[in-house]
Amino acid sequence: MHEAEAEAEEVDRVVRAPEGTVHKVVKSLWIAIWLFYLSAPVTDLVRGGHSDGARLLGGLGLLAFVGWYLVLVFRPDRQKPVRPVLLSLAVLSAVATALSLALGREWLVLFVYVSIASGAALPAQISRFTVPAATALLTALALTVPDGGDYLWGLLIPALMGGFAMVGVRAMIRTTIELRQARATVAQLAANEERLRMARDLHDLLGHSLSLITLKSELAGRMLPDHPDRAAQQVADIEKVCRQALVDVREAVSGYRRPTLPGELAGARTALAAAGVKGDLPSDFTDTVPEDQECALAWSLREAVTNVVRHSGAKRCTVALTTRQTLAGPVLELSVTDDGSGGSAVPGNGLTGLTERLEAVGGTLWAGPAGKTGFRLLARVPLGSRS
Repeated sequence: MHEAEAEAEEVDRVVRAPEGTVHKVVKSLWIAIWLFYLSAPVTDLVRGGHSDGARLLGGLGLLAFVGWYLVLVFRPDRQKPVRPVLLSLAVLSAVATALSLALGREWLVLFVYVSIASGAALPAQISRFTVPAATALLTALALTVPDGGDYLWGLLIPALMGGFAMVGVRAMIRTTIELRQARATVAQLAANEERLRMARDLHDLLGHSLSLITLKSELAGRMLPDHPDRAAQQVADIEKVCRQALVDVREAVSGYRRPTLPGELAGARTALAAAGVKGDLPSDFTDTVPEDQECALAWSLREAVTNVVRHSGAKRCTVALTTRQTLAGPVLELSVTDDGSGGSAVPGNGLTGLTERLEAVGGTLWAGPAGKTGFRLLARVPLGSRS
């Protein structure tokens, strides 16, 4: 659950407080996209023909406005109460109104920032009202300030779209976090279900056997003084039950550990990437293959990729799964080829075990050099007759 939340917060760069240098830089760049709108009031301060007092007050007001805006956007607490945020937005609106009325139409652009701050700092159920309210105030002032109507149409769309874009970003981030939390919960539930299944299967396998062993042990203990021959028979029965229980457990564990081709392809892709080997593998495998044959090929793929990662020094590995028609019938062929150091196949536990697994299902294994450099493993299993 914590891991899912950490992944989701990676995309939360707009409405959360920066937590490091990289986050601060990214968020500063995001805000800088919008700060170009301030060129109009800054230019008006420099070339607008205002008095020195008006310039001083306008500059201080602009600095106060931008500072308050940055505090809202960079606020350290995403769960800040709504009332202080609304009060801050009211202050921003008051400053923007005063500057627009006192210095002219160029200052109407400040309401774009009021709208964006509303979308970034308030919950969606509130910002969907405050964004249009800020836009309406912008419209009213534009119709009041001399020549403000000329600027109105160029500011309405940025104010509305910017504010509601921030609302959408917040909703997207919240949904992403919830989805990843739900995915983590589903994975945990699946793991718990698998544990319950394993416990249930082991209970079914061993419950009867252990009960029988306990009963026969008690009988053997009571018979031993007077009837040692009958006690010996009980001990022999106990041995048979134990051996059968051991066989059942091994079969059950083998079933749990039985590899599949899709699973091994995914594992091979991860292992090769981690080792810095460029992998060329099938994107998926959906063919129907008998379980025993698929298991044998899956073990072959695991062993081959392990050897590529550990011993070959290869930079590229190609895996192919091909169905071929032979005189003996259709076969499924697994080919694993690398461009590593090559060399001849050295018999060992790995190749010997693979050969035995494949022969048990009627398959074959070949391993050897692939050209001047590189190595190739070729495993085949029969698919049986198909209609």
